[in-house]
Amino acid sequence: MKIGVITDCFKLPLSDSIKKAKELGFQGIQVYATTGEFSPETLTETQKADFKAQLESAGLEISALCGDMGGHGFENQEDNAERVEKTKRIIDLAQEFGTTVITTHIGVIPEDKANPRYKVMLDALTECGLYAKEKGITLAIETGPETAPTLLQFIKDTKGGVGVNLDPANFVMVTGQDPVEAVELLGKHIVHTHVKDGVMLKRTDPKIIYDHFAEGGIEALNVADYFLETPLGEGDVDFPKYIEALKKVGFNGYLTVERETGENPAADIELAYNTVKSLL
Repeated sequence: MKIGVITDCFKLPLSDSIKKAKELGFQGIQVYATTGEFSPETLTETQKADFKAQLESAGLEISALCGDMGGHGFENQEDNAERVEKTKRIIDLAQEFGTTVITTHIGVIPEDKANPRYKVMLDALTECGLYAKEKGITLAIETGPETAPTLLQFIKDTKGGVGVNLDPANFVMVTGQDPVEAVELLGKHIVHTHVKDGVMLKRTDPKIIYDHFAEGGIEALNVADYFLETPLGEGDVDFPKYIEALKKVGFNGYLTVERETGENPAADIELAYNTVKSLL
C-alpha cells in the first residue's frame, strides 16, 4: 500500500501543497477537481504541463482526483444531466494525469430499492461508471451516509466502473458501521481509502446530517452535537485492525490522509503519515 494526502487539507496553494507532501514523505496526492485551479474548465494546457512537471520533480503521483459535486450529489433528477457531464470531464482529466480513481460523495443511497431516489442515483452512476470503465478508471463512492451492505448492493446494481473510497471515520462518526466489517464485506470493490479518525457523539438519521451539509455546508449543522473528527489515534477507528483487514482482502492502493478540521492540520497530517507508515 502507498500513503497519500489530500492537498486541500494543507490549506495552501496547490504548488505549495505538492512541496509539503514531498517534504513529509508522501508518495501521492489527491486533488480536488470540481472547482478551483485544478478543475477541467480552469486548467489550460500550459498549466497542465506545469503541474505534471511539478509532480515529476517531487516524485509524486496523483492517488485520485476528487470529483465531489457537493449538494445532494446525484439524488435529484433535474440536476443530473449537468453533473454527469461534468463527471465525465473529470474522468478525462484523471486519464490525462495517469490516475485510475475519482472519489465522490453521491448523496444518500436509500436502503429500500423501491424508493424512487434509488433509481435516479443508479441511472446517473451507471452512466458515469460505464464512461469511466471505458477509460480504465473507477468512480469510487466515498463511504458515509449508508451502511456497507446498502453500498455493496448499489455497486452491484451498476454495470461497472463504480467502486468504493473507504473512509473509516465516516462510518464511525455517522452510521456506526464497523470499518473492519465494512472492509470484509466490500473487499474487491475498494479502490482507494481515506485515513481519518473520529467519534460519534450522538446517533441520528445520517440523511439529516448529509441534507444539512448539502443545503448549507458544514456551517448549517452543529456537527459537534453529533460527531467529532479527531487527530489519528484519538478517535474510535482501530487502525491496526483496519489496515490488517485491508491487507487480508488484497487491497494494495492508497491510504490517503484527510484532515478537515483542527488548528494545526499540517501537524495532524504528519502524525497520520507516521502512524500509518508504522503499520504497513
